[in-house]
Amino acid sequence: MYLTILPYNILRVPLWCSGPRAKSCFLSSVPLLFWLPRYPFKENVFGDLVSGISVGIMHLPQGMAYALLAAVPPVFGLYSSFYPILIYFIFGTSKHISVGTYAVMSVMIGSVTERLAPDSEFIVWTNNSNESFIDTAAQINKRIAIAAAVTFLSGIFQLLLGLVQFGFVVTYLSEPLVRGYTTGAAIHVMVSQLKYMFGINPQRYNGPLSLIYTVLDVCSLLGGTNIGTLVVSIVTIVCLVSAKEVNSLLARKLPVPIPVELITIIIATAVSWRFDFKTLYEVEVVGEIPSGLQPPVLPDFSLMGTMVGDAFALAVVGYGIAISLGRTFALKYGYKVDSNQELIALGLCNSVGGMFQCFAISCSMSRTMVQISTGGKTQIAGALSAVVMLVILLWIGSLFEELPKAVLAVIINVNLQGMFKQFSDVSGLWRTNKVDMLVWLMTFILTVLLNPDVGLAASIAFSILTVVQIPGLVIFRSSATLLIRTNTHTHTVMEHSHTAMSIIQLVFTPGKCVGLNKEILPIEEISIIILVVLRLLVHYYVYYIQYHYILYYCNMHMKRLSQSSIKDFSHGIKMT
Repeated sequence: MYLTILPYNILRVPLWCSGPRAKSCFLSSVPLLFWLPRYPFKENVFGDLVSGISVGIMHLPQGMAYALLAAVPPVFGLYSSFYPILIYFIFGTSKHISVGTYAVMSVMIGSVTERLAPDSEFIVWTNNSNESFIDTAAQINKRIAIAAAVTFLSGIFQLLLGLVQFGFVVTYLSEPLVRGYTTGAAIHVMVSQLKYMFGINPQRYNGPLSLIYTVLDVCSLLGGTNIGTLVVSIVTIVCLVSAKEVNSLLARKLPVPIPVELITIIIATAVSWRFDFKTLYEVEVVGEIPSGLQPPVLPDFSLMGTMVGDAFALAVVGYGIAISLGRTFALKYGYKVDSNQELIALGLCNSVGGMFQCFAISCSMSRTMVQISTGGKTQIAGALSAVVMLVILLWIGSLFEELPKAVLAVIINVNLQGMFKQFSDVSGLWRTNKVDMLVWLMTFILTVLLNPDVGLAASIAFSILTVVQIPGLVIFRSSATLLIRTNTHTHTVMEHSHTAMSIIQLVFTPGKCVGLNKEILPIEEISIIILVVLRLLVHYYVYYIQYHYILYYCNMHMKRLSQSSIKDFSHGIKMT
């Protein structure tokens, strides 16, 4: 590959932007200004109104429940269900997805907050005895600051990736990878809520196999289960599952789904307050929910050096889930989603939300399906759901202070059933594409055994190895066994029925040899393959930038360039 060298007379031409071009760029950066003046009020307003109220009602229990996953007070889940929605309403390009709190993002935030603010750092010893206690107030404040900082940093990453047109990265987030990852993350979510359902306090583990250690610790503590908390959990599970089954049976007869989660938390709060669960049965409750909104504050920049990897993982996961759902519904309803603008929109949601002490958001499949099924056609429905959340934050939120945390934990785990149904993907992929099945299984295993952030990086690396073809790579094929002699080795090339193989097939197919740079080499060290893959990715991105720059330049200056200048320009680029 040769570097692009632009002629001097080309570079001397000043870059300029016409009025229509500037207007088009501005409207593409703020999509609200493009579609809102064209909003069909009579056709869509009723559906968007019903949908907005329905989704806003869902935000209340989900926001409070997912705040537990993030290890922050429930009110911050309500903040995360308000500010980002308004920002996405202005800058987002999908008409149907419902942004806000999401289980996978919340558990990733929780892994950061609990790692950087563990119980051991807030132990206070009494002066007159050997007893100690945990300074809960200081710990909560530290975790709130950590969650806001990592959210802000992940938003900055998304903004930067969007500005450099890095939306093509979604190419490497295949559907088997995303579904395998969310299924593995659902296991982490479920295990993290067991302590609230049993009323126990297991130790927090980090690093590889932390999930296994947590499960073993939970099992060892089952003898100390809080009976009151366990009864609340069992009753809530029975009622919630039964109500959801009734809801699904009556789905075609009802204009809007029954808000079973909202009804559950209202009844649970009333019963807990009436019988004083907190005092009589030592059931842990939500606690104080302050009314009103928090003023914006800058995040603690001193914390960001310890969370760069976590923030980047949040940025990639949040974007991957949002763009996957966005493209699915855009294809179904006949419009386009701008992948780069989605990066910018989510980046603004997280960076601005971080200053309002929100935690990282993405989009939720359950809320999105409710938004569509109740008649939502545009992001007006999202804006109306934010209005519902504003009413809750200003006047209603404090009524749920006696809500048992076990109820929120049950709501989280019951709502994971959609993710657990993704296990059926394995049988389907086995019949259609075994390489995709391998990606799904490896992603799931890596996510379960490692933390979600490390598991994501390993899964993406594994997925890339299944699709990338190395330039200069020759697969030798013969109808019989071949013996190829070099100076030092004799290599056997077995017969294969395909003329082209992906890297992962080479790695996992014994006896194969490849021609790399006109030399016959056995596949013995995967490090060689990884280095070539990295080089290929760099070259691909360079080509990508050059290609878009050439298109932009030609569109802007074609009329002003002479025929000879265009000829010189075309000779300035040479690629191999």
